[in-house]
Amino acid sequence: MRQVGFITLGCKVNIYESNALKNELIERGFSITDANEKCDVYVINTCSVTNMADAKSRKMIHKCINMNPEAIICVMGCYSQTNPEAKTIEGVDILVGNGNKKDVVLQIEKMLDTEVKEKYINILDILETHEYEKLEVTTYDHTRAFVKIEDGCENFCTYCIIPYARGPVRCKCADDVISELKRVTEMGYIEVVLSGIHTGRYMDNNTNLSKLVKRILEEVPLLKRLRLSSIEINEVDDDFIELMRNNKILANHLHLPLQSGSDKILSKMERRYDKAYFLNKVNKIKNARPDISLTTDVIVGFPYEEEEDFIETMEFCKEIGFSKLHVFPYSLRKGTKAALMPQVKDNIKKERTKRLIELSDSLEEKYYKSQIGKRLDVIVEQELKDNLMIGHTSNFLNVHLPLDKKLLRKQVDVEIFELKNDMLFGKIIGE
Repeated sequence: MRQVGFITLGCKVNIYESNALKNELIERGFSITDANEKCDVYVINTCSVTNMADAKSRKMIHKCINMNPEAIICVMGCYSQTNPEAKTIEGVDILVGNGNKKDVVLQIEKMLDTEVKEKYINILDILETHEYEKLEVTTYDHTRAFVKIEDGCENFCTYCIIPYARGPVRCKCADDVISELKRVTEMGYIEVVLSGIHTGRYMDNNTNLSKLVKRILEEVPLLKRLRLSSIEINEVDDDFIELMRNNKILANHLHLPLQSGSDKILSKMERRYDKAYFLNKVNKIKNARPDISLTTDVIVGFPYEEEEDFIETMEFCKEIGFSKLHVFPYSLRKGTKAALMPQVKDNIKKERTKRLIELSDSLEEKYYKSQIGKRLDVIVEQELKDNLMIGHTSNFLNVHLPLDKKLLRKQVDVEIFELKNDMLFGKIIGE
């Protein structure tokens, strides 16, 4: 049996797409194995979000080539799409970008059945690609299933290469989304995460994201929890907020990328909101879900960021009351507008990053402590040592529970009673 090793870098959409290709390869008689071992085929699904991501993608490509020079080396994804030099890497046999990843399986089979290998390169003009590539995962590695519903981004923030890597917004047919959720819930996955490059821009005919979510809640009876991987603040519309108010299957957590709490920096980033808009929308969300967990992304040390801008960001994060901050020191990405702007010194970025991470830790601890004594629903995910098991709450908190194997992959009601060593502990209600 021919063995294929996968290396997947970057976002959850990449993970979904790699899993879809793994499923198809298995159906065609291949064996998926550890990419750190000698394989017949290596597939590297690359990332290009920063210059460092490009470097890591190149490193993984060369690692696989050196692991087995006789293997078929397939490179796909964002690095392939945005870097013409990918075509010149000696030892790469199959090179595709985004929008045509399904080609990979057929090309692998063709190359294995041909004595003389001819390099296959097919990089689409992604900015002119308007058709959604239908890839579908049939098995998942975790208790929750990730379902991709959208690809592409048209925001063109000044720091971001992704619109050039992923192309314009393309969306999965709403009926196909419903069918996929029915299938995965019938397989026993009771939590589903809707994911995409720009999920909030979902649109299929007259079905936007809120209408899609409404359909899911009405038409997928086995679903116990529905979560979004991320959504921009200006795409949380009133219809979605009403769904949150009235349906507890929608997770009590939203990831709302802020990026900066300074209007000056938001303008330089060409984000599509200001602080007042962000705060007003958050207040609407909290009116519907007062105890919701809100997490965010913040870029530190963006060009033109002065100390007062950074302090403004710190204070705004406190005002919003995020439960966790994902902190990213600004990383220059060639090909973006921000790469041509005056850069903040690395030592300043490093120091500000440390301060913001410390704030995140304190906000997280405050939110954790606010959950003690509350009754929450937990989907139990895995068994741990020391007679414990762990699962996630609707508001995306890890909770440790006494081991009861019959409850694995089940939804249970829990009372949180302790925060110890940054970990929450609960007891199952009714036992």
